[in-house]
This record gives sequence, C-alpha cells and structure tokens, in this order.
Amino acid sequence: MGRVTQRRKVHKFVLDGSPQALEHPVRYKGDVLAVEEPLEIRLGEMSFSVTMRTPGDDFDLVAGFLVSEGIIWEPGQLVSERFCAGENEDGVQTFNVVDAQLRPDVVRPDTGRNVYTSSSCGICGTDSIEAVRKSSHHSPKEDPATIPVRALAALPDRLREAQAVFAKTGGVHAAGLFRIHDDGTTELLCLREDVGRHNAVDKVVGWALRAGHLPLKGTVLQVSGRASFELVQKAAMAGIPVLSAVSAPSSLAAELADDAGVTLVGFSRGHSLNVYAGRTRILEAEPAPAIVP
Repeated sequence: MGRVTQRRKVHKFVLDGSPQALEHPVRYKGDVLAVEEPLEIRLGEMSFSVTMRTPGDDFDLVAGFLVSEGIIWEPGQLVSERFCAGENEDGVQTFNVVDAQLRPDVVRPDTGRNVYTSSSCGICGTDSIEAVRKSSHHSPKEDPATIPVRALAALPDRLREAQAVFAKTGGVHAAGLFRIHDDGTTELLCLREDVGRHNAVDKVVGWALRAGHLPLKGTVLQVSGRASFELVQKAAMAGIPVLSAVSAPSSLAAELADDAGVTLVGFSRGHSLNVYAGRTRILEAEPAPAIVP
C-alpha cells in the first residue's frame, strides 16, 4: 500500500527577530507531507472516475463513492474489490487502480462519470447541480435522533485528538462518525483522514457499507473543514441525520440539508455553534443552577 506521509527537506525562513533567527535566518530542515496520488475507480471494464486522494483505506473510499453516486446502498451489491496491476517508473506497484465488481442486478452507469475529482472539490466538472441531486435509499428525514448541544459542540476536539496524520503533517481533512448516547457520552465509531474532505467522508461511508452498518441512524458526522453541498449529499445518501462542520456551510449545502432532512451545523468550535437546518434535533443545554448567597 502506498505511503500516507512522505518526508521532504525544506528551507525554513525564521522572521521573529530572535538572536537565533538573526544568526541563522534560513534553516534547512525535514518536514512531513501528506501523500496525494490519483486513484482510478473501475467498474469491470469501464473507467468510472479518477480522484486525488491520500492512499489508505482505498476499498472504503471506493465503496463510499459508489454509495454517494447512488449506485449501491447495501453491502451485498458490492461483490468484491481488488487492486489492478500498475507500476511506477521504478517498477513498484502503485496500488492506484481499484476494480469494483458489482452484483449482476445492480444498474451500472452507461458511461464513466467523466469527471476529474480533485482533492479540494468533489464535483467540479459535472454538467449541473441537478445531476447530483440523488434520491437516497436511506433518507434521514424520519430519523428521530436528538443530540445534546454540549455533546455536539465537544466533537471537534474529539475529532482533533484522533487525527494522527494531521498531527504529523497539518495537511489533511478528517471525518469522524460519532454516536452520542442517552447519558451524553460520545463514541467514535470511525475516523478517516485524507487530503480531500469528500474522500474522508467517502471512506467513512464505505467503512459503514462494508461493515453492514447502513443506514447510519442516530449518528453525527463531524468534519474538520467546511460543509459543502456534496458533503450534505453524502451524509443523506448514508442516512446520517446530523452533519457538523468546524467551518461554514455553503448556501446550497443548507438548501439541500433542508430538502434531505439533514441537521446541518457549522462553526462548531466548542463554545458555540450555528444550526443552519434541522434545529429540532438539537437539545438545548440545561441552565446552570443559580448560586444562592
């Protein structure tokens, strides 16, 4: 399997005015980078899509991508996944092509997605937004889950604590799937990291599909960056009722969340958060007891 991180020598310019900086303003040091490589997804003989991703959990990534595309929604529809042969200029296996074999009754797309999916944007190049408004087999609209607001606000810190690759590189997004229990305690079910925020979510959804956990009722998907239209779509396709982001959602993400029945939270920073859709799922904090002099 390809490496998740890679070491590289860099020139570091130090401008803090300290005696050490004045004596050695430019330093030659090692740094650790998150690896970014292409992954081609094949459905039998058809090349379906290419995405730029951080190697690792590639079978989860492919499975989750197929769920997000509305092609599969239960584990039995995905018969097998395998890496295809492929070597770099040094003759080393790259593990950059995955062939997914689908059950014969699964309706396959007529053609490949014909979209180059970068690590920063999942759906760039599609003909229209309407082309990716898909009906979910696991709609979260009727999910009765309720989430205590304090437990929800604490999830970004829980996510950050578990981000091993980010701790080394500072260069990957994370998606964490949580379950919040009735007593307010939280359980991290799955965490995935990737240079692409949409890939991190696909890896979580793919893990759930392959483990037979779809639909993901009563869960919260916490992401480390912003909440785009596509992340809301991926949550809805997996039956996730709550999507929480550290940064802002887009206007289209909020609109889709309303339509799909997803509770959408943004700017979740521990001490406060904004709810853009699905407010009824969020339980207010109980007021602190009054101090009697």
